[in-house]
Amino acid sequence: MTKRLKGKVAIVTGAGSGIGRGIALAFAGEGAKVVVNDFHSKEASAVAEEIKVKGGEALAIQADVSKNDQVEKMVKKTLQAFGRIDVLVNNAGVGVENIGPPLNEITEAEWDRNYEVNLKAHFLTCRAILPLMIQQTSGKIINMCSMMSIYGRNTVSAYAAAKGGLKLLTRNMTCEWAKYNIQINGIGPGYITTSQTAPIRENGHPFNDLVMTRTPAGRWGEPEDVANAALFLASKASDFVNGHILFVDGGILANFGYVKGENDL
Repeated sequence: MTKRLKGKVAIVTGAGSGIGRGIALAFAGEGAKVVVNDFHSKEASAVAEEIKVKGGEALAIQADVSKNDQVEKMVKKTLQAFGRIDVLVNNAGVGVENIGPPLNEITEAEWDRNYEVNLKAHFLTCRAILPLMIQQTSGKIINMCSMMSIYGRNTVSAYAAAKGGLKLLTRNMTCEWAKYNIQINGIGPGYITTSQTAPIRENGHPFNDLVMTRTPAGRWGEPEDVANAALFLASKASDFVNGHILFVDGGILANFGYVKGENDL
């Protein structure tokens, strides 16, 4: 079978671990040349090397994507190495473990950091690559939204506010940029097994119990589950999909009232 992303160049931000790493590996496996971005250079380099060992092409670029000058340098380095950008996955984020102080106790610095990384950074990266995609008359942008894009919960106010803004930013980008044959969509992961969620996935932890009893699929998601959704949105299969938020959540949003064992037939 033809590899779905053969000849494409993709930037994946926050790709040094977790969901971003899963997406970077999946894209490389489908033939893409992958720019592995992360705030931590060691983690980015490790993922890029992992791709190369498997026969893929990758470039590690350390950058804080909430800083415009660093975003512009990342785009420049990508073009120098690969000559084009076909796919942008805005995955970098903070607060992804979804645990924080109550709203009245959030510091201004905590609020600003959530906004800068979970919303502003996505705007900066998209703005930087837009002229290239317009010139190519093609492109795929995938913004990592969240279930918190559409509902609230205790202790996630700053994170949820930023992700809610990202959902609408994604849709407004579509309104302005779809005419250039650019598809802009989002992914809303459910509860995924990453290093950030490890402490709350232990048996007996109240949050683990909540996830396992409320998720109809009966499990936590894996990074590969999200990566498979990203592959669809990055491929030609999604050429008429625009402004959509694809939730990869095992069904938890469909039925928050589900309790395993009580609702089963």
